[in-house]
Amino acid sequence: MSEAPPYIDAEAIARLVPMSTAVEAVEAVLKTGLDPEAESPRGVLEVPGGQLLLMPSATASYTGVKIATVTPENAARDLPRVQGMYLLLDGTTHTPLALLDGIALTSLRTPAVSGAAIKHLAVPETRRLLVFGTGPQAWGHVEAVRAVRPTLAHVDVVARSPERVAAFVDRCRAAGLSAAPATPADVATADVVCCCTTAREPLFDSALLPSHATVAAVGSHEPDAREVDEELLRRGLVVAESHEVARRECGDIVLAVSAGAFEMGRLRTLGELVRGDVAMPAGRPRLFKSAGMAWEDLGVGAAAYERWASLG
Repeated sequence: MSEAPPYIDAEAIARLVPMSTAVEAVEAVLKTGLDPEAESPRGVLEVPGGQLLLMPSATASYTGVKIATVTPENAARDLPRVQGMYLLLDGTTHTPLALLDGIALTSLRTPAVSGAAIKHLAVPETRRLLVFGTGPQAWGHVEAVRAVRPTLAHVDVVARSPERVAAFVDRCRAAGLSAAPATPADVATADVVCCCTTAREPLFDSALLPSHATVAAVGSHEPDAREVDEELLRRGLVVAESHEVARRECGDIVLAVSAGAFEMGRLRTLGELVRGDVAMPAGRPRLFKSAGMAWEDLGVGAAAYERWASLG
């Protein structure tokens, strides 16, 4: 009987893969030829009380699948809204190599993907970040921006709960950053804005956004939900993980197209951005819209496993 694959828990993932390494893992997958357009669509099964998501991907070296659940009512139960596990397999023999905490992996790879985009989109002298949200993704995006822009000095925080905003501000200060509670209008002074919420309507008026600013919107993979308004897409450079995912799952883009504010021919992809094939426009803001893709879990999960294996 073969041995069970090792379990790499949340603490181990955080220890094995710092944010800078996760960003590099995302970029490495794109630089080695994987085509996100060829990825299988996210499997979504409606189940009582929520959704079951299946996200498989494969490279020459590894195959893997994330099984996750989305349960909106779990907040009232003091349980995570999203839960899951990740199974990593050998790419040739398909032998199970490791089981990873799926939520810790998601909490790392999502900001790492944004970090890969922000690394190429944000102005070099980035000093001010505004974050919408106070959950794990919001904190992950603070870490991601700091990893790719060490010049970051200040974080503004916008959320519905004053208590959670205060706690998040304290966490930023404990990490050596200045921070303050803010309002949506404070995007006017931001170099980078990260939208990490479950909002279904725009979080701020993009007319207030400086022309040099970069926005990362990661909160939804539903075609009828958005965190930014259509005017931002009309005005700015727009980057997504793939054209197919943008058409299928990125409400920020889908709704702007429906309103006649954006044409899909203008969309650039993260792969093009990472490979240096996107010219940065002068005097226009930049938007990275992420829905989350299976290859991202595979890339960061493989990095965690390789580091675990190297330590014996």
